[in-house]
Amino acid sequence: MKTVPIQLFTQKRPVVISGPCSAETEEQVLATCTDIAQTGKVDVLRAGIWKPRTRPNSFEGIGATALPWLKKAKEQTGLPIAVEVANFNHVFESLKHGVDILWIGARTTVNPFSVQEIADALKGTDATVLVKNPINADVELWTGALERLNQAGITKLGMIHRGFAQHGNSIYRNEPKWQLAVEMKRRFPDLPLVCDPSHICGNRDLLQSVSQQALDMDFDGLMIESHINPAEALSDKGQQVTPENLEVLLDNLVVRRPDIPDEELSNKLSLLRNQIDLIDDDLLKLLGDRMKVAEEIGLVKKEKGVTILQTNRWEEIIEKASANGALQGLSKKFMIRYLNAIHQESIDHQNDIMNASEVEDN
Repeated sequence: MKTVPIQLFTQKRPVVISGPCSAETEEQVLATCTDIAQTGKVDVLRAGIWKPRTRPNSFEGIGATALPWLKKAKEQTGLPIAVEVANFNHVFESLKHGVDILWIGARTTVNPFSVQEIADALKGTDATVLVKNPINADVELWTGALERLNQAGITKLGMIHRGFAQHGNSIYRNEPKWQLAVEMKRRFPDLPLVCDPSHICGNRDLLQSVSQQALDMDFDGLMIESHINPAEALSDKGQQVTPENLEVLLDNLVVRRPDIPDEELSNKLSLLRNQIDLIDDDLLKLLGDRMKVAEEIGLVKKEKGVTILQTNRWEEIIEKASANGALQGLSKKFMIRYLNAIHQESIDHQNDIMNASEVEDN
């Protein structure tokens, strides 16, 4: 993709984007944005103008009526403003009111038709656009959204990681799945990557730790929701912080260097990384050996007419390996993910063996 740097992200790290989840009243927007600006730690003001909600009859935002409020906040504070857009009309109204940064939300990124509509609306503009990950864990959809915008001539692009929807219990509203954000950074190393801990956490108690983890992973910015009175917010009240608490949170973050100017430190890291590479080589060889044994098991099962899946045996493996993993300092959650991946690969190998045998017999 042909892109150019977003100037704001070349001047500061991390870039902090903050403001209310939803613009509710002019007084609320101006009061929140004024207090945020006075902290001296926020670089961009944000507010939800149009709010895509899961269920009907929820607060879905004030709409374009709120854009003049945000524009007034920009004039009073001198800070640029950002809003979420989901269709042609949103783009038109936002640019008409001088919005500096547009972002595409997770519910929109998941739909290529909607992304294309926004891309078409932006043709011929010099807009800055940040793209949130889709709700589901699909880096191809995330990638495709960036490509559609770029093909429409948008060169100032960035990414926002807001976590992914998950089933079951979790401490997070949206599971971080950091590895997917890392993969996007690998694909697009020149694009800024912003973390949205508010939507990952879903509650303000986890904001500090998730924000710190993002910075430790070399994210370029943070998008944190703030409200003058979170308890009275019309949407997502549990994940918003007051401007005062936002300042405290930002003050307590440690910003580490992405580079290693110290030669001695660099050498030490190189040695440790070489050790990891050697261990990875050994792990891959062992995994390859394991799959060869799985294939032999597949042959035996085929010969004896036994099904591939043996539930009792699999339960024994999980129990034993989880216990051994704990002795090595590995969490049960990791062990289950690891074992499931190994198990699926073993099933695939056995399935190939058994199917190949059937073809030969015919």
